[in-house]
Amino acid sequence: MEQRVDPPKEKDIVNPTQRRSRGSGIVWLIVLALLAVGAYWWTHRQQPAGQPGPAQVRRGAPPASVGVAAISTGSIDVALDALGTVTSLATITVRTQISGQLVQVAFTEGQEVKKGDLLAQIDPRPYEAALAQAKGQLTRDQAMLQGAQVDLKRYQQLAAQNAVQRQTLDTQVALVAQYQGTVEADQASVKAAEVNLVFTRIVSPVDGRAGLRLIDQGNYVTPTDTNGIVVITQLQPISVLFTVPEDQLPAIRQRLASGATLPVTAFDRTGNSKLADGKLSTFDSSIDTTTGTIKLRGMFDNASHSLYPNQFVNVELLVERRDNVVIAPTPAIQRGSPGTFVYVVNADSTVSVRKVTLGTTNGERVEIRDGLKAGETVVVDGIDRLRDGAHINVHRDAPAAAAPTQPATPNAAPSGQSNGQRNGPGGPAGGPGGGRRNQGGQNQGGQSP
Repeated sequence: MEQRVDPPKEKDIVNPTQRRSRGSGIVWLIVLALLAVGAYWWTHRQQPAGQPGPAQVRRGAPPASVGVAAISTGSIDVALDALGTVTSLATITVRTQISGQLVQVAFTEGQEVKKGDLLAQIDPRPYEAALAQAKGQLTRDQAMLQGAQVDLKRYQQLAAQNAVQRQTLDTQVALVAQYQGTVEADQASVKAAEVNLVFTRIVSPVDGRAGLRLIDQGNYVTPTDTNGIVVITQLQPISVLFTVPEDQLPAIRQRLASGATLPVTAFDRTGNSKLADGKLSTFDSSIDTTTGTIKLRGMFDNASHSLYPNQFVNVELLVERRDNVVIAPTPAIQRGSPGTFVYVVNADSTVSVRKVTLGTTNGERVEIRDGLKAGETVVVDGIDRLRDGAHINVHRDAPAAAAPTQPATPNAAPSGQSNGQRNGPGGPAGGPGGGRRNQGGQNQGGQSP
């Protein structure tokens, strides 16, 4: 019996191309799922340290090796840094006040001279002759005055007896007055001649240092000479002019008004060597509106001549010294999303995040106004590997406390304020011609908790 086989229907025929397409779609889905899982794992693996909380710390992770320092109390200086210029209190170009031949130069270039020391001598002979002539004229006119006075006395006696005309007496009175005026003029001429004779000796008007000679012996000098003979510069005492931001003026003015002496220290261009110690003298009467700064003057004895006019120096002005404040090492200070914080070491060898409020920063030390107390320990090294609640191991060579009881060299400024800088002659501060002392800044590289 013959069996009938029906041909396959079109829907039952599977196209091999469709079968391959369906299989490749499943493969792509699996690949995408694996990529998503890998991306999630990689993202969480690369998450910055300090972001996860205590519950996210990986179990079994080795303790982080860190350095710590103790918090203590002590004194910290509130100081302002600036770049200043040494300025002499007196710079005088010595010129002649009379005309004549320069017959002697009595100073040596670079010599330290005192007030009244002879610097140069002008030929005095013409002025000695003029003085003698003025004295002779005075003597003659004095004799004529005496004769007129004798005649006047005689006419007065005769006039009392009506033996002389009244007109003759009046004429004699006028003549005596005329001679008196002449004598007074002669006396003035004598004084002028004496002054000119004194001016033939050119002396130093102040104590200072003689510069280079500007004219040679034998030249004819006059008061109109523009160069003069020599420049005398006062070096002791000497001043330093520097500028500070106008926001600092109220504190400085208040301290000066209370009678406080504000120390000023001058350093060299590099800021590494101290040149001299002085004190703040005064501040300018107006604020520079173009820079928002005010100019101050510091006075220095300059006994060692370490300061020289027009020299650029770094200046530190000590405004205030705060005692019995909580002090922490600057490297312990971190900044992140919660603000300013530190990692405090707990008794169980873990760390916890503590927000702090900063005060004055002074090099490697910073004042803590709130958030820490003396005796606590904070992390200062290895902070980038820490998280809140992480276990730690302290370095054997961990740094000790920053000796806060000993005030450091003052170079502090109130927290959050930028110290004033000034460009030198060759470029911006810190470049050629604008050296600046290195300051201990706050650590900016920590991670937020």
